[in-house]
Amino acid sequence: MQTNAAVAWKPSATLPKSRTSFAGIGYEEMVERARALAPRIAARAEECERLRRLPDTTERDLHDSGLFRMVQPARVGGADLDIGILVDTCAEVASVCPSTAWNLGNLASHHWMLGYFPPEAQDELWDASPDVLIATSLVFPAGRGRKVDGGYEVSGRWPLSSGVDNSDWNMLAFMVRDRDDGPPVDQRFALVHRSHYDIIDTWHAVGLSGTGSKDVAIKSLFVPEYRTLTAWALNGKPHPGSPVNSSPLFRLPMLALGPYVLSGVMLGCARGAYETTVGAARKRNATTTGQPVGSSQPVQIKVAEAGARIDTAELVMRRACEHAMAVARDGRDPTHDDKLRYRRDAFFSVRLCLEAVDILMGVAGSSGLYLGGNMQRLFRDAHAANAHVMFSPDVQGALFGQHALGMAGPPPLL
Repeated sequence: MQTNAAVAWKPSATLPKSRTSFAGIGYEEMVERARALAPRIAARAEECERLRRLPDTTERDLHDSGLFRMVQPARVGGADLDIGILVDTCAEVASVCPSTAWNLGNLASHHWMLGYFPPEAQDELWDASPDVLIATSLVFPAGRGRKVDGGYEVSGRWPLSSGVDNSDWNMLAFMVRDRDDGPPVDQRFALVHRSHYDIIDTWHAVGLSGTGSKDVAIKSLFVPEYRTLTAWALNGKPHPGSPVNSSPLFRLPMLALGPYVLSGVMLGCARGAYETTVGAARKRNATTTGQPVGSSQPVQIKVAEAGARIDTAELVMRRACEHAMAVARDGRDPTHDDKLRYRRDAFFSVRLCLEAVDILMGVAGSSGLYLGGNMQRLFRDAHAANAHVMFSPDVQGALFGQHALGMAGPPPLL
């Protein structure tokens, strides 16, 4: 059995050693920092796709700007901002490079998630470097674990660990069983250093190819109890990290709000598609008639329909995030209705964004197909992002509908 119980890890040679504090940076300033980085990130969008991971220069920019630490506890120098910051900053970045925004949302949110772990685990990572990057794979059935003295023995192979090449740790989801053929008795996350898992290069994808969402694998690894967390601790109730992280951000039902970590990527895809296509249509003549594209009434209607979808999606996302923060600030517990509505509104707003991108691709026509342009990337990445289970109407819509209609079923992990 592998063991990491007595291993004192050290940050990798490339991990930033900054002790910069971003506590006190306001919401709008953080959004402006994302907006200011967009031109540099746009210039590296092709490189990001070619590398199939976050470029080192982009990683450095995201560290220096504080964007990776926007939802990290203030006690360790994080900005500790409201959950909506993930939507707004990712939208700014995704308008020029959705892969970079996907990694930003994921890796930043894992500081938030670490804040729910036992303080011993938090201190172990953040004392070494508050800039530490942590990947995840939230596919519980991919991992199996059993309780042993002092912790858990964990094995598995997990897909879709976005940003794993840039990360020194990983949070791997696993099912706990008392025996191999028995039913799960818990669902937990294991915090594992990269020296204890293998990275398997499987990420060759048509969209979001720059996210580096590769497989990871471990076999019979001992993980100390304090480096694990039950998934039920992310339901908006007091959790192991509550004594040291008491801000409203750390009173949120994280799993119910999980889609908003990445929904801003879809909002940014749609905004980028609108800016790219409408901007070009103002100056482009139709290839068949020679008339200005903008003079076509069908094109005008499509632009209006796409714009309305984008604006509505933003309002729906913002409403969910603001409602969740208001509940937390008031000291109230989120209701089951609240949690299901957050999930419902996430998939619906993301679908509006995808519809907007598809409408705008029709307006772009053949000009949207060229690899040298941004539209083809936004189109591919929007469809790839929409494949995430958090945005699936078949899954998330069914959960809401089942509850609304009073149909009995197993309680969802919210």
